Amino acid sequence: MKTLVVACSLFALAVAPAARAHHSFSSTFDRDKSVTVTGVITKVNWGNPHIWFFIDVKNPDGTTTNWGFETNPPGLMQRIGITKDRLKIGETITVQGFRTRDGSNNGAGQRITFQDGSNVFAGIPGQDQSGGGQAPQGEQR
Repeated sequence: MKTLVVACSLFALAVAPAARAHHSFSSTFDRDKSVTVTGVITKVNWGNPHIWFFIDVKNPDGTTTNWGFETNPPGLMQRIGITKDRLKIGETITVQGFRTRDGSNNGAGQRITFQDGSNVFAGIPGQDQSGGGQAPQGEQR
């Protein structure tokens, strides 16, 4: 019995960091704050638990804002046809998604449209696939 208690305790300690690291969609992102931006990919963090990519978006006043978007885990992205090589630094893409609750220039990327017109749902599993609202390029809602 003592061995079972120790084993269960060790298992709980091992999975606790992963459970804390993963978050619910609604605790971080706001479904009422859809965003659509077009910009140039500047950085891709291809790793678990979710891929993050960053794009430079030109604002109407000529300034540039760097946006970060969280998507699915690498394995799921690969199953839907998005490999690490598909998100190329320097490529212009359009991203539809939902802003973070903290109002930063980060969001949950739901749909990515590439220069060739192809697009893919890249949202976090179990989330709405509507991809957010349509807003003019470089503007957010």
